[in-house]
Amino acid sequence: MAAGMYEIISRKRDGQELSREEIAFVIDGYVRGTVPDYQAAAWLMAVYIRGLSDRELADLTAIMLASGDRIPLDGVPGAKIDKHSTGGVGDKVSFVVAPLLAACGVRVPMLSGRGLGHTGGTLDKLESIPGMDVFLTVEHFRRVLADTGMVICGQTDNVVPADKKLYALRDATATVSSIPLIASSIMSKKLALGADGIVLDVKTGSGAFMREEADAIRLCRTMVAIGTQTGRPTLGLISSMDQPLGRAVGNSLEMIESIEALQGRGPADLMEVTFALGWLMLRAAGQEMPYIQAQARFQEAIASGRALDVFRRFVAAQGGDARVCDDTALLPAAALREELTAPQAGWIAAIDSFAVGMAAIDTGAGRRRKEDAVAHGAGFVFHANVGDWVKKGQALLTIHSDRPELLPSVRERLLAAIRLRPQPVTRPRMVLHLADADGVRPWPH
Repeated sequence: MAAGMYEIISRKRDGQELSREEIAFVIDGYVRGTVPDYQAAAWLMAVYIRGLSDRELADLTAIMLASGDRIPLDGVPGAKIDKHSTGGVGDKVSFVVAPLLAACGVRVPMLSGRGLGHTGGTLDKLESIPGMDVFLTVEHFRRVLADTGMVICGQTDNVVPADKKLYALRDATATVSSIPLIASSIMSKKLALGADGIVLDVKTGSGAFMREEADAIRLCRTMVAIGTQTGRPTLGLISSMDQPLGRAVGNSLEMIESIEALQGRGPADLMEVTFALGWLMLRAAGQEMPYIQAQARFQEAIASGRALDVFRRFVAAQGGDARVCDDTALLPAAALREELTAPQAGWIAAIDSFAVGMAAIDTGAGRRRKEDAVAHGAGFVFHANVGDWVKKGQALLTIHSDRPELLPSVRERLLAAIRLRPQPVTRPRMVLHLADADGVRPWPH
């Protein structure tokens, strides 16, 4: 067995293409424990350096998918479209776009994760709602989706266990940022959920895992190709994470902003990304229409209260206190609030999302290790954004925290993250590119 693994590592190290059987030998053996960590780590590094061919990538994704259970949704009526984001700072789009699509007749099932490092976790944000259950049985998952039109919960141990084990090893061996390994990891989990189509939001910029736009384009194109090859309509967009998305960063603070967005008070940048993804989700569900028509449908779903009603019923169906949809004061709040003011007058030229995310950890909003607890009420609410003019002494943001001893370091991080300049600054575009089976092109709207 060791000789077989030795040969496979050597072949990939030398840039040769592996057979499906060789890839299966690695993945199945590592999951069963017959391939040791050190050999799996060597194989991952060889893949990181040499890459995978399209055929190898398709085989790896299929083998990982076959390592565990799937969640069949064929018994749930209507079109079912899964949405995935590669993660960022202040990214609460799922809580807005899912009820919007459900209000328009498209069901949205999502498996999500917790926050680690500078990015927030969808499950942590949901758990700020009192009583919310984010780990459901397959039957409960299907029932919530059928009854409310949306469901968001955590991945079980039996869904793509190969990915869970491989990701932990990638995290420890500096191979996380490999595009083929990222693509197979994400798409094996997406394909395990029996949705009719998949829409991807690949972030790029200072707060994204793919900081370079060219890398984000490559990753998005790769994942769209995987989905298309399996017969699932798969669309993607590349959006900016050069500044936090929306005004709120932190678990309950982001839930408040999501509810406000469903009430018609969402920040422009958040709604720009939400409507773009929603349009693609309608397309994936077979509802082709001009973007401006889709936008009008979403705005009507908000104005009528139908989207918020979907979210209210979803919260109740997963055991949460649905009263938060009408009274956000029921959500957890931090004990301390402190305004950070502008040290001088000027135009906000940049807000470093990565630095903001790391500062959020110091407030208690995030975690450095998986076992760390989060303070659900901690984080920031921004009062100004890139392109805004601020006066000296004007509030840039409010810090929410239960950790007074760390406030000096939080203030220092945030002041370093926000760059002012005397000249006017153009507001950045949030949605950059569209990806489909025909390739990647600039966002047309």
